[in-house]
Amino acid sequence: MKFKMVHENYNVSNLEESLAFYEKALGLTEKRRINGEGFIIVYVGNDESDFELELTWLKEHPEKYNLGECEFHLAFRTEDYEAAHKLHEEMGCICYENPQMGIYFIQDPDGYWLEVIPQR
Repeated sequence: MKFKMVHENYNVSNLEESLAFYEKALGLTEKRRINGEGFIIVYVGNDESDFELELTWLKEHPEKYNLGECEFHLAFRTEDYEAAHKLHEEMGCICYENPQMGIYFIQDPDGYWLEVIPQR
């Protein structure tokens, strides 16, 4: 039996702000959208992978979510680590750096952590 990962879900408090962040910070664009009664689900991705991030907005939950200790994250590999770091520094979204490991993390508008790894 085989399983293929297809998407990860993040619930967001402001869908438009999140879509703008993910496009600017990571080049993820809307692939498809589901408009339901009281919710909107938008799948974002890019041409580098068929894996998608599902952003879910719930009408009845406009505030940010409690992410606990934020001990989870998605990781993104980039071929131009220095340019990515510069962009994220300019955006003010770098929340943690580990120079010894050669990685850093950015934080989205809702507090989700995203790891940035150089191509090795």
